[in-house]
Amino acid sequence: MSDRILLAVDIGGTKSDIIAFSEKNGPGSPLAASTFASADYRGLEELATAFLVTVPFAVDAACFGVAGPVVGNRSAITNLPWIIDGQALERELALSRILLINDLAATAAAIPYLLPDDLKTIKHGTAEYGGRIGVLAPGTGLGEAFSVWDGSRYLPCSSEGGHTDFAPTSAEEIELLRYMQKKIGHVSYEHLVSGSGLPNIFAFLRESGSAPLNPGLKQQLATAADQAPVIVANGLTAELGCPLCRKTLEMFVAILAAEAGNLALKVMATGGIFLGGGIPLRILAMLDTDAFRAAFTRKGRMTRLLSDIPVHVILNPKAALLGAAYTLLEKGVDG
Repeated sequence: MSDRILLAVDIGGTKSDIIAFSEKNGPGSPLAASTFASADYRGLEELATAFLVTVPFAVDAACFGVAGPVVGNRSAITNLPWIIDGQALERELALSRILLINDLAATAAAIPYLLPDDLKTIKHGTAEYGGRIGVLAPGTGLGEAFSVWDGSRYLPCSSEGGHTDFAPTSAEEIELLRYMQKKIGHVSYEHLVSGSGLPNIFAFLRESGSAPLNPGLKQQLATAADQAPVIVANGLTAELGCPLCRKTLEMFVAILAAEAGNLALKVMATGGIFLGGGIPLRILAMLDTDAFRAAFTRKGRMTRLLSDIPVHVILNPKAALLGAAYTLLEKGVDG
């Protein structure tokens, strides 16, 4: 095998991670790595160029995991004003091949390569050998994907399931749906189970008087560029934190768990459900609870089926990046 230099890139709505690695040694031994604020760049060509000018070697091919649907090696990023064309990028960046894949498909592609320390099991069960795998990742948005077994390996499949209609499971969630419909019309799971979803739930609970807000947080929330980290930080501790922030996280977890169970049913994810993205890592203590497990399995006649499916949190924040790298290696640098 030649020792060509390859790129793997995970393009998110907030940040983008890039690594360069050799074809021989793989992504486990990166030659260079950087993280960029996605919104600082007008497009993927500009961001990729900012990385390429810093490395002392020529790059042959790249795989970009992008936060949006990919059709015909083209994509419009869901939470960025970018239109990406893989063939045009090949010419602009002078690479032999550029492969675009959905970022959640990239995360799914990484799962067979993750080590035991890369995962935290929050619901035990019995994974079926070769059973389908479901992946959800609440971060800037809500990504979903799944993998199917072809008899020798898992094949990741992209999805835009995060944009499906939100289905409330309690009287309070019905009121949340009505509140959001008045504000925006169509309400998807991404509008609630994401970085922007936390402030939406918080605003609903605050206006309904469901729980008190610590007075000291009013100014902090009013001036915060992003309310989600403030809500999370003050909601994790029930005794010392903010009751309103705490209830926001509890509702967030209940909706996330219900949608994880929905995905498990839709794809028959008997191989397990995996939670990725930045938010699960920050609220891990609230996911490893009976409340999450109950909301996941509460599916009427399908409760028994859900009770057997394990749920894991992906602890490795670079999983999507690794998945993009392994996708390029598996599909071939030469196409």
